[in-house]
Amino acid sequence: MTRVLVVEDNADLAFGLRTALENDGYSVDLAGDGEAGVKGAAAADLIILDLMLPRLDGYRALQSIREAGVGAPVLVLTARGEEANKVQAFGLGADDYVTKPFGTLELLARVRALLRRVRGGARPDAVERFGDIEVNPASRTVYRGGRLVGLAPREFDLLMALLRHAGAAVSRTTLLGQVWTYQPEVVSRTVDIHVAELRRKLEPDPANPRHILTVWKVGYRLER
Repeated sequence: MTRVLVVEDNADLAFGLRTALENDGYSVDLAGDGEAGVKGAAAADLIILDLMLPRLDGYRALQSIREAGVGAPVLVLTARGEEANKVQAFGLGADDYVTKPFGTLELLARVRALLRRVRGGARPDAVERFGDIEVNPASRTVYRGGRLVGLAPREFDLLMALLRHAGAAVSRTTLLGQVWTYQPEVVSRTVDIHVAELRRKLEPDPANPRHILTVWKVGYRLER
């Protein structure tokens, strides 16, 4: 059974999360502070982590979890909705971010999506394809119609981030965190500029893209 660790100091919220997750078929462990969360992380298949925690805040807990080599996806759950907070969390290794208050059905959907990505996705070094594009992560090369396409390092990283979320809308904040890893001087417009370059190099008609699509007021979605 899939094991979920909920690191949340609000007892009522923790109980509600536990009930919802158990009803959805998961085994659930609870931790009431950051230190307990770090200790229990190694046994979890997925971690739901609050940022405002006693003893060790969520940022430091997340950093400790990743430094310990724990690769389980981390869903950050917090009342802090500012973009800087989100970017910092992604830079420390978070995989998704939900702002309180939230809907239980949305949270469960995000949990399922994270687990599918980890378990059902392709190997990290597997060749990815969409349209006439072939992407080789191991060699960091991209071919369009059999011809090599020159991508800048950030363009390639952005393309890989979109591929990891293929079919789903990805916010600019998520892309900033995963590609630029919390560099304060980087702003959302940076993502738009790099997406425009990817379209120019990979889309048959960049003005009417078929694969790298804009999701209004959210970010972007890659369609195969």
